Amino acid sequence: MRTIAVTRELNAGIGNCELTFLPRSEIDFGRAQQQHQDYQSALASLGCETVVIPAPSGLADSVFIEDTALVLDDFAVMLRPGVASRRPEVAGVAEVLRQYRLLKAIEAPGTVDGGDLLRVGSTIFAGLSTRSNQSGIRQLSNIVSDYGITVETVETAKCLHLKSAVSEVAPGTLLINPDWVSSSTFAKFELIPIDEKEAHAANALRIGADVIYPSSFPRTIDKLARRGLNVVPVDLSELQKAEGAVTCCSLIFSTP
Repeated sequence: MRTIAVTRELNAGIGNCELTFLPRSEIDFGRAQQQHQDYQSALASLGCETVVIPAPSGLADSVFIEDTALVLDDFAVMLRPGVASRRPEVAGVAEVLRQYRLLKAIEAPGTVDGGDLLRVGSTIFAGLSTRSNQSGIRQLSNIVSDYGITVETVETAKCLHLKSAVSEVAPGTLLINPDWVSSSTFAKFELIPIDEKEAHAANALRIGADVIYPSSFPRTIDKLARRGLNVVPVDLSELQKAEGAVTCCSLIFSTP
């Protein structure tokens, strides 16, 4: 099996990105491009075959490709982002994914952002957020139920997406900000709380036994390292100004 990482190039208009919880600040486009290229290199260094989709014109947030699709073992679900300006991003990603998977889709009035979907084994935790609504989560549950996958709705607070608050760093082990999502929801897992001084530190991208992780959270990196995890740090400081994180910028899946 090969591990595929689908990414999308940075749009020159990223400074006009959608923001919900962060104030707008100037994004250095050249630096952001370099950071994104370094992120792609980190994926390749961990054995991923990177597939790069060109940046579409006028879609400021399109580098955050995770929000457009959920790729499962037998099919992919094309999502319907919660912000209307982002919905045109989906078509270009679907063109690529249909080379690997049968496609299904979330329909109006449902909305789901991929950043709200945390799959752990046969369970998908779906964040009920400003971007993902009950209709979208119900549709997703109906789509995946025939494949032995269950969906659990999780209410979020203070953050853009569920995976802003919790992500998987090892089998059965989650990195969590307990101030943004209830730890009791994930009681059956081993939980690693982020350092309390690094509120945005709960988003990590697990690739096998390795974890791609923002270099801007050194205290939490130290926590992960002390648990024996191999952390691959990347600088995404410019993309973080756009409420981006390490899971946002790729779709990871296996294929023969």
